[in-house]
Amino acid sequence: MIPVHVAQVSYSDAMGFVVLLRSGEDRRTLPIVIGQPEAQAIALVMDKIQAPRPLTHDLLKAVLDNLECRMKRAEICDLKDNTFFAKLVLERGAAEICIDVRPSDAIALALRCAAPILAARRVMDAAGVLIPEAGGEKGGPRSAEKEISQLDRLKVRIQKAIEDERYEDAAKLRDEINRLTKHN
Repeated sequence: MIPVHVAQVSYSDAMGFVVLLRSGEDRRTLPIVIGQPEAQAIALVMDKIQAPRPLTHDLLKAVLDNLECRMKRAEICDLKDNTFFAKLVLERGAAEICIDVRPSDAIALALRCAAPILAARRVMDAAGVLIPEAGGEKGGPRSAEKEISQLDRLKVRIQKAIEDERYEDAAKLRDEINRLTKHN
């Protein structure tokens, strides 16, 4: 297993949202296509943004904490037919528990639990790519990709607040969006 860390969450017009996991052993990066809600869940932790109410991954962390169950690590363990597979490795007492999970959920929970993220060597060998460091080449990362901006995150959050009928939260997010757009 190779230790990896979340380098960034990106958006590509061709692929959608992508989480980039950078190898701790070499310069390879493992790009994993994820959904918009999962991208938001990961980005919120990376940006140290607290949601007004617990999101699903926050809830799961609270459940684990209350059950005195520790997340030991998240593993990106397999790649079959262009689909990544992952598992959570939990510890409760002396018992180790492995749970099949989507990679995006494993990453979002690992970030919340400050647990290591590992990728199987065969997965990194099959899907790892070299992506130039930001600022290393003209334009930094591939021009089709961009880091999710604070404004984009706020737009996703306001849409979710409206869908959940949390209109007071939506109004606060609208005000924040207006403040940001006036400064740009």
